Amino acid sequence: MFTDKRSRLFLFVLLTAFALLAVACTPGTAQTVTGQANDGSAITVVGQGEAFGEPDQANVQVGVEIFAETVEEATSENQAILDKIMAALEEQGIAPEDIQTANYSLWAEQNYSERGFEGVTGYRVSNQVNVTVRDINVLGEVLAAVTEAGANSIHGVYFSVADPAALEAKARAAAMEDAQARAEELAGLAGLELGEAKVVSEIIGGPPISPLRVGGGFAVEEAAIPEPGISPGQLSFHAQVQVTFDAQ
Repeated sequence: MFTDKRSRLFLFVLLTAFALLAVACTPGTAQTVTGQANDGSAITVVGQGEAFGEPDQANVQVGVEIFAETVEEATSENQAILDKIMAALEEQGIAPEDIQTANYSLWAEQNYSERGFEGVTGYRVSNQVNVTVRDINVLGEVLAAVTEAGANSIHGVYFSVADPAALEAKARAAAMEDAQARAEELAGLAGLELGEAKVVSEIIGGPPISPLRVGGGFAVEEAAIPEPGISPGQLSFHAQVQVTFDAQ
């Protein structure tokens, strides 16, 4: 028997805690359904959408790596070949603003033996530029031209869309349709009637475009190489929206 006011209060708090725990552990509670059915419920869902489109431009990194016995020889030979590459890009219609230096490095090649450091055998210079090709139909010609000009390293080709607004809008529309379908399904499961959307927000979780990478870095022999075959494929645009619907 609880005879004092403090004991009765303790018993009330204890019973209340057990009651709340029992409600929390009840199976079948949908986390995306909030509110009370008789007081105006709400259903919040996340819809996902995707749209596909063909790329219309590409980015590729091209360059030249030279080894020579002296710094002067390595840097001068590297620059001479890079000048030819830049001229080849200009002949292919690539604008100067679409060419940007990505990497320039110079290091000594050191020789080691069992006795330790034996000296420097020469110097290696690498110069890489990022090139934006705004017409992917000529991408193969551009790669062949820079190779003939002396480029001996080409790194991954990345495709993109110059104006992705239309594809992004298509992905968002698909995300809204998905949100509507999810909410209708949840409303049916909860025995509710779905109303109109009252809160809509777009979830920004990174770039909406998923570029495909073609190929990797590779060295090119000095012999003439035919124009490479390029397959641009498709790009995928993703969108997510969070929507809260009225429900009764």
